[in-house]
Amino acid sequence: MSEAKWYVVHTYSGYENKVKANIEKTIENRHLEDQILEVRVPLQDVVEMKNGTAKQVQKKLFPGYVLLNMIMNDDTWYVVRNTRGVTGFVGPGSKPVPLTEEEMLPLGIKDEPVAVDFAEGDQVVVTGGVWKDTAGVITAINMQKQVVTINVELFGRETPVEISFAEVKKL
Repeated sequence: MSEAKWYVVHTYSGYENKVKANIEKTIENRHLEDQILEVRVPLQDVVEMKNGTAKQVQKKLFPGYVLLNMIMNDDTWYVVRNTRGVTGFVGPGSKPVPLTEEEMLPLGIKDEPVAVDFAEGDQVVVTGGVWKDTAGVITAINMQKQVVTINVELFGRETPVEISFAEVKKL
């Protein structure tokens, strides 16, 4: 299997978050989680002055573009290219060109592996986010996406939920 690389997709202006949501839904529906690993709309913190007050807001770093960490093949190319709002990959013709390490450095996206002290079957508690203070058992660990899958009780049923490594603590 080939290695996942970062690619840039051009979108209609203002549709970046919609494209991100559409691609993520397609990944889930077509079970491409192992091929399209991450979809990102890079944001930067900016201080805006409005009515004499300084306010910190997040603005898109590259309006009209979405970053994808994916393994390029015919299926993933087709899925992304035919997502509503996508005008195409960045690159000559129809051949997408992955970003180099030098191009990735200023974006703050690093592929440094995180050492974790838990394994499948371990009891953990969520320390942040929507599921804060929820306890569960790890059913899967995805090192590439830096997430664990735990089963939590939702409406009386066991439901699998993906949680970032940073938001999980071993009990």
